Amino acid sequence: MDISHFRRDYLKGGLQRTGLDPDPVLQFSAWFEQARKTAIADPTAMILATVGSDGQPSQRTVLLKYFDTNGFVFFTNYGSRKATEIAGNSRVSLLFVWLELERQISISGTASRISTVESARYFMSRPKDSQVAAWVSSQSHPLSSRQMLLQKFQEMKTKFGEGKIPLPSFWGGFRVVPCAIEFWQGRENRLHDRFLYTPDGDGWKIERLAP
Repeated sequence: MDISHFRRDYLKGGLQRTGLDPDPVLQFSAWFEQARKTAIADPTAMILATVGSDGQPSQRTVLLKYFDTNGFVFFTNYGSRKATEIAGNSRVSLLFVWLELERQISISGTASRISTVESARYFMSRPKDSQVAAWVSSQSHPLSSRQMLLQKFQEMKTKFGEGKIPLPSFWGGFRVVPCAIEFWQGRENRLHDRFLYTPDGDGWKIERLAP
């Protein structure tokens, strides 16, 4: 199927070096706030790319749960494909795509597990059914049927009853510490604005990249 005729121009704004914060995390925070106030279904959604032991990359969408100067945090089952691949190669990338704003943010870095205390703090903030679901799903592993999954979910809900649900030992967070962050703003005629932050001593170097 030839879909080459599908195209549009990007006209919503530009990006100048003088308008960038010297700290990429603060720049991310400013863009995130703008995305949050826009009609974007889920501004926290980000594509996480990992690489398997065979060199094959894989991608999936995960949700950013919090970020600060220490990095960007998401949660998952530690037996999942993503977690297994991170255990073998901690270098990952994150990609935020906010098409409504004609913006992308690409983050390269290394991922590592956060502390159990930190994971437990977030786990307890989740809705109870989401806590149960973390116990039920052997993420990324073959599943005989959805009926079996739902049956196990009901069994675990009955087991925990109205009591406090503990943090599963196989579930928790990863923090991605960035080594490069690129901000992309769509422009007319495909002459997009791109700025790359990389570490430079105690601060960050900012370079404009060709589109």
